[in-house]
Amino acid sequence: MKKSSRKVVIAGNWKMNKTRAEAATLIGQLANAPQNADVDVVVCVPFTALETAVNAVKGTAVKVGAQNVHFEKSGAFTGEVSADMLVELGVEYAVIGHSERRQYFGETDATVNNRTRAALVAGLIPILCIGELLEEREAGITEEVLSRQTKLGLAGFTADEVKRIIIAYEPVWAIGTGKTATAEQAGEACGFVRGVIAKLYGEAVADGVTIQYGGSMNAKNGAELLAQEDVDGGLIGGASLVAEDFKTIIKAAVGV
Repeated sequence: MKKSSRKVVIAGNWKMNKTRAEAATLIGQLANAPQNADVDVVVCVPFTALETAVNAVKGTAVKVGAQNVHFEKSGAFTGEVSADMLVELGVEYAVIGHSERRQYFGETDATVNNRTRAALVAGLIPILCIGELLEEREAGITEEVLSRQTKLGLAGFTADEVKRIIIAYEPVWAIGTGKTATAEQAGEACGFVRGVIAKLYGEAVADGVTIQYGGSMNAKNGAELLAQEDVDGGLIGGASLVAEDFKTIIKAAVGV
């Protein structure tokens, strides 16, 4: 299986931005974005805007994702939201293990694995984030970090389950900093991750897994990054908050 037969996923991670009214406006501006059956467009909005977003995307090809999900179905977990709650709203995707969750809120490879399991069981499509710190890249251990995070993130999953998981490679040093991995660096890292999956589950499974690049993908560099053989989409931060910039990336993915 080659790149052309993998699902491309362009996901906007809005982070802690946009009120419900602002979310509805921005999604409305995306309604005329180009469509392609091989490309999924997702907006991952704050919890408070999820219901608004689900209603706003009706009649469009845009899908809705959450930015986190808890690993238990219910219980004494103040401030958390379960996968079943998200599914009931009409949410289809969930970002899991984003570097900001790891850095600021104590996420570990173990909790990321548990959250991914909960998402899959409920029927959500997990976007499992991995990526190295600047000091790890400078120390020459990028591959060790990506290998560990991939193996622990996918621990206990069957081949069929892995086929339903999206991996997002996001070099931490390129998130919100304006720095971007070169297209070659992004392609090499995504290719390495695919190789790790191949060793765990076989090449046929690895060839079918969607691997995104996340790390300051924008309107100017999107096409070059998406042209890489092992880059199957993007997990996009700041550029997803500007309709025209996000649509430019979508156009590059769709090929128009």
